[in-house]
Amino acid sequence: MSVDATLSFEEAMEKYDPVLGFEVHVELNTKTKMFSSAPNVFGDEPNTNVNEVDLGMPGVLPVVNKTAVESSIKIGLALNCKIAESCRFARKNYFYPDTPKNFQTSQYDEPIAYDGYLDIELEDGTVFRVEIERAHMEEDAGKLTHMGGAAGRIQGADYSLVDYNRSGVPLVEIVTKPIEGAGSRAPELAKAYVAAVREIVKNLGVSDAKMERGNVRCDANVSLRPHGRELFGIRSETKNVNSLRAVEHAVRYEIQRHAAVLDSGEPVIQETRHWHEDTRSTTSGRPKSDADDYRYFPEPDLVPVVASREWVEELRATLPEPPAERRKRLKEAWGYSDLEFRDVVNAGVMDSIEETIAAGASADVARKWWMGEIVGRAKVADVDPSELGVTPQVIVELNKLVEDGKINNKMATQVLDGVLAGEGTPAEIVEKRGLAVVSDDGPLLEAIDAALAAQPDVAEKIRGGKVQAIGAIVGGVMKATRGQADAGRVRELILEKLGVEG
Repeated sequence: MSVDATLSFEEAMEKYDPVLGFEVHVELNTKTKMFSSAPNVFGDEPNTNVNEVDLGMPGVLPVVNKTAVESSIKIGLALNCKIAESCRFARKNYFYPDTPKNFQTSQYDEPIAYDGYLDIELEDGTVFRVEIERAHMEEDAGKLTHMGGAAGRIQGADYSLVDYNRSGVPLVEIVTKPIEGAGSRAPELAKAYVAAVREIVKNLGVSDAKMERGNVRCDANVSLRPHGRELFGIRSETKNVNSLRAVEHAVRYEIQRHAAVLDSGEPVIQETRHWHEDTRSTTSGRPKSDADDYRYFPEPDLVPVVASREWVEELRATLPEPPAERRKRLKEAWGYSDLEFRDVVNAGVMDSIEETIAAGASADVARKWWMGEIVGRAKVADVDPSELGVTPQVIVELNKLVEDGKINNKMATQVLDGVLAGEGTPAEIVEKRGLAVVSDDGPLLEAIDAALAAQPDVAEKIRGGKVQAIGAIVGGVMKATRGQADAGRVRELILEKLGVEG
């Protein structure tokens, strides 16, 4: 696969202004599909969750999923959109093997939500308003799997398999207006915007919002224009980008590629592009179709969707606290610094910390465990921290064992390892592994005598007033007790034995 010429990002920014646009597709988590009674379930055997409506059989009629309409209205409200009192579906006509009807039922000139905005906060606190043109309802297509060839791509494949389980799954497509003025922060804004949309739909409970499953997918549009020029350049559209990192990298790459094309004197081609994570580059797809090419016309088998003002207000009343407002409230309540809270959010453990605090831990204790122990283990296992199986109750119990002096911090990490290994509750693991702190002064004094005898020079330094040298003796005792001594009590006993005040 050949890689297109690019300019450095810095060179591109010196000459051109990027203009962005995003189409984010959100799969809704309804029980059934948009227009049929077939189950909407991820991961089942191919072509098992389909019926005659999904396959476009002759004589069948679609029926609109009311829950999907409600979810679409909630998304529109969360994006500060106006909700249409009446809207209708249209047929978007095109042929592709994953679309058995040879058209997609979507919305064209009458979307259910329009004229909204989303304020996006970047990492340094800068707020950038993204204008939303529309959010409309449609159905998803099936999924093609290309067999043979390189990396599962259609180029060079021996044949393709189609799974219609996804065909007809409810989608909401969120389309922005052209985004100007982002400059060199365009890639960062792209990532932050898609992250904000994903957070909103997950917070609403209307989508599982797992990008690796395709629940949230982004088509990223990029064009460049010379500094000072008002007319937009020709855009490219990188299709179906399904990770936040990939959205950021795809926008950066396309800016660099466009800049190289424009510098060469050649025109940018209006086309779709495919993102390749392995090379962090895009390749040409097909010429970008305009609306006329799809021959839109009103769907004759579906009546308009009427959203009464009473219904809209009822749904508005069910909306949860907006994610941005929630983050601000939690940060203030927990007393975290800007950096501490940003790290918590970026690590994906904000919800876990909130639940741990609700279960009885302090804000500092919850952060210590999730950020200090669990996030690191999740990175090693290459999973999300929530997938490790550590519950807030485990953290509270584990920390109480430490505070009660039954185990020390070193033992606590061993107990946590036992929890992850499925050995039981923290208390059960302490019992099974024999990890309780040695609190009896008798065995501690024996270990202290042995440590002092082994290091008489250190003992003399401590008697001479160099109390900081006590660490060597404490370390010897901890080693002798396999780390099960209470270090604080050991220090007290050493000072008493040597007749030194600490």
